[in-house]
Amino acid sequence: MGPLVTDPSSRRLCFCSISHVAAFICFVFILGTSFVVFDFKEKVSTGSSTDFVGITRGTSEIGLSNLQAHQADSWSHDTNLGTTGSNSCKSACISSGSEPLPKGIVCRTSDMEMVPLWGPPNGKENNILQKSLLAMPVGIKQKEIVNQIIIKFASSDFTIILFHYDGVVDEWKDLQWSGSALHISAINQTKWWFAKRFLHPDIVAPYKYVFLWDEDLEVENFHPEKYLTIVEREGLEISQPALDPAKSRIHHQITVRSRKGDVHRRMYKFNGGSKCYKNSSAPPCTGWVELMAPVFSRAAWRCAWHMIQSDLIHAWGLDMKLGYCVQGDRSKHVGVVDSEYIVHKGLPTLGWFDHKTVSSERPAANGRYAVRQRSYVESEIFRKRWQKAVSEDNCWSDPYPEPKTYPG
Repeated sequence: MGPLVTDPSSRRLCFCSISHVAAFICFVFILGTSFVVFDFKEKVSTGSSTDFVGITRGTSEIGLSNLQAHQADSWSHDTNLGTTGSNSCKSACISSGSEPLPKGIVCRTSDMEMVPLWGPPNGKENNILQKSLLAMPVGIKQKEIVNQIIIKFASSDFTIILFHYDGVVDEWKDLQWSGSALHISAINQTKWWFAKRFLHPDIVAPYKYVFLWDEDLEVENFHPEKYLTIVEREGLEISQPALDPAKSRIHHQITVRSRKGDVHRRMYKFNGGSKCYKNSSAPPCTGWVELMAPVFSRAAWRCAWHMIQSDLIHAWGLDMKLGYCVQGDRSKHVGVVDSEYIVHKGLPTLGWFDHKTVSSERPAANGRYAVRQRSYVESEIFRKRWQKAVSEDNCWSDPYPEPKTYPG
């Protein structure tokens, strides 16, 4: 039997029909692929949460989510006119406000070192990281006490900053070290007010330790180099020198000097209120120093600075929370150095105003009492702010939950 199709025209018609079907199938495939690609690109560019490709391919949904998160964290697209739009040109480490600048021109940190007006730099970058910083509030009435403190520190590798709360600066010029110290003046402000405004962590970042001391301290038995050697060996990120119990004004028993070793990190109190036992885990039984002579590591100060409230001046209550700023367990990294100790004279300097520097609108009568009252008020303000912040921050977990009976 012969072939079913013998007519040449019939064969041509069959071939054309097959070609048309094949072409139609190819057209549909290309059109569908273009739609998917276009839809994917559109979703990426608009940040839409409804991703067609993500529905059909699970990995695409993850990649798109990551891209959208990165876009949300980046600066406005309208201001990035000089970029190519590539993810490789974006960085999470860009300082806020510096986005329009080439990143190599941005200086993230500084220091308190003075720079000559002419000539080459003095090569300070070679030794600045080995220096520490001493900052103190001072009044002219304590000039001799302050002088003895600065003499001890000036012989070591320290940068000195004086906060003049009485407005008197020129009368310090006769002291040998005065010209190399930084003098900042603001009348009737505390060291915490000064510290919040002039000791920003990015400014003091090069210094290994920050000493934020009061002015009414005697340092006959204190040596800065030996102190820092002990602090580094013991891993103390927040510390203070112990107080001579025979000569000092004592507020908390944990600050009293022990003769058994170089450092102690807790106290024991078995009688009266606010008892402290071996298993006590809260300040002031352990993990605590007083605010009169604290010493902070570079990392601890960066945290503590953020804790200082901009609108408060006395920082009462801050000492109970400083332990949160150490890298690790506060019962191990907060301590009192016994072998290098000081005398706390407890002079009531704040509130005893000089009538020459006080406005007539602010009478000096009962100034000291008013200062104390304000301190208590601010302590309560800080306590309530802490509680409110804890309750509102769902992402924060307290490593030191308060015991039912809080010592203090």
